[in-house]
Amino acid sequence: MADVSRYERMSYRRCGNSGLKLPAISLGLWHNFGGNDSRENGRNMLRRAFDLGITHFDLANNYGPPPGSAEEMFGQLWRQDFQAYRDEMVVATKAGYGMWPGPYGEFGSRKSMLSSLDQSLKRMKMEYVDIFYSHRFDKETPLEETMSALDQAVRQGKALYVGISNYGPEQAREAIAILRSLGTPCLIHQSHYSMYERRLEQGLQEVLLEEGVGTIAYSPLARGLLTDRYLKGIPADSRAAGGSVFLKREDVTEAKVEKSRKLNALAAERGQTLAQMAVAWVLRQGRVTSALIGVSRAEQIDDIAGFLKQSEFSDEELDLIEQILAG
Repeated sequence: MADVSRYERMSYRRCGNSGLKLPAISLGLWHNFGGNDSRENGRNMLRRAFDLGITHFDLANNYGPPPGSAEEMFGQLWRQDFQAYRDEMVVATKAGYGMWPGPYGEFGSRKSMLSSLDQSLKRMKMEYVDIFYSHRFDKETPLEETMSALDQAVRQGKALYVGISNYGPEQAREAIAILRSLGTPCLIHQSHYSMYERRLEQGLQEVLLEEGVGTIAYSPLARGLLTDRYLKGIPADSRAAGGSVFLKREDVTEAKVEKSRKLNALAAERGQTLAQMAVAWVLRQGRVTSALIGVSRAEQIDDIAGFLKQSEFSDEELDLIEQILAG
């Protein structure tokens, strides 16, 4: 049984001009839900997230490793614990990155996109997903073809909404226009965004606001750099120490760690952890619909969700953050 007070614990934001609301925090299954990860730990994280009012769960065809295993684990856990709550959940998946051998296993052709969605639904044992994304722009496939594949997924009843991810400003504007002309509006854009990654602010955010498209920010904690994880060096059991392709040892520079230490001091003055402040910063001013977090333990979700107790910033605090980042 889910916690009866779960919807009192989370805030929800309307996604662009749509009628859909997303929780301020969404849970990503990019890491820690793969074939070599603990199923019981995955179960604990999903259950804790839902008990905290986190209703949105984000996947992609290639999440694992191996590719597809995150969807398989999610499907098993959904059938075990969450089937009665399907109408209270927003489940998303994506297609576009490499998934299977040969010319149809990646990018944005109609063949690749729709075959991938069929495979994802089979792995998750679901009849539909709530959001289906084009995971990346494909310069070799006409954008009309990729967007019409998204439109077809909705018309087939295999997705309720569609979105795009990792598109540039002009690519996004064109994709949004095509989807609108097809009668399947673009719901959301998923973008890398944190205090250390600001490309969203270089034109893309304005396009999304003008077009009435929601924004979900992945890696708001800069893959751990905006937590207390690396403030005293690189722990032996950390992602950077383990040879991850997503956070390398050389990415954890002393200059960046020093900035994180200063940000951590400001967070302490605000009465919150660095992770809480980093998520609150991404969601400031209401321009981002949801912050997409990845965790390795259930208690980390409790910590991050605590940002709701102090989610506003003074102008002085925002100025100080910019000064630290410019440092």
